[in-house]
Amino acid sequence: AGTFRLSSANSSEEILKALTGKPLDNWVTLIEGWRVEEMAKKLKDNLGVESVDFLLVAKEGYMFPDTYLFPKDYTPEQIAKRLRDNFDKKYSDDLRSKIKALGLTDTQGVILASIVEREARSDGARRMVASILLKRFKIGMGLNADATVQYALVPKGSQNPPSDGWWKRHLTSDDLKVDSPYNTYSHAGLPPAPISNPGLSSLQAVASADPSTPYLYYYHDSKGVSHYARTLEEHNQNVADYP
Repeated sequence: AGTFRLSSANSSEEILKALTGKPLDNWVTLIEGWRVEEMAKKLKDNLGVESVDFLLVAKEGYMFPDTYLFPKDYTPEQIAKRLRDNFDKKYSDDLRSKIKALGLTDTQGVILASIVEREARSDGARRMVASILLKRFKIGMGLNADATVQYALVPKGSQNPPSDGWWKRHLTSDDLKVDSPYNTYSHAGLPPAPISNPGLSSLQAVASADPSTPYLYYYHDSKGVSHYARTLEEHNQNVADYP
């Protein structure tokens, strides 16, 4: 599959040779939860698009992760528009309506979904994490989401990941004190903008979140199993019981 340049002057043999050769475009897979800098690097590796040019037109949170077929001569603006158009299609009126019914704006829904995407890996866990984070937000409790700190640790516009990766796995006590409006340990409420580009399942998780959940804490153990707690004491016990 792909795009091929043919001419009415081509012979059958020339057409066959062109169609069995390499197409004039490339498949690119952009992963759920990537920040725009990660997308920029992938696009540069696959299409030769300059990262700095894509980052100028990409909008964090709204570059929908998916598998795309891009012509090799696509501009960064065309790529960003394709991703944004796909996002607008997936972030349907139905999802927006459900999110609004939860007392969130469209933008707040995307911000929360971008955190959920980084904080949970299964559909069930995403809905529970979305519910817990929404409850924390509603009662004025700090979100205390590690993913927001991980995002804050990497300067915006970076063209290559730092030595410990785009998303630092093991955060230190000093990391949790990073001076950034994206640090939800030190700043109340939602961060000022999305921290990643969420997929459809995370947007759906926010739309179906239940702020009346009895839980206030979540923890994912080393095996990927999720544990939930009503109190900090229960949460600490989960951490101790399920390494």
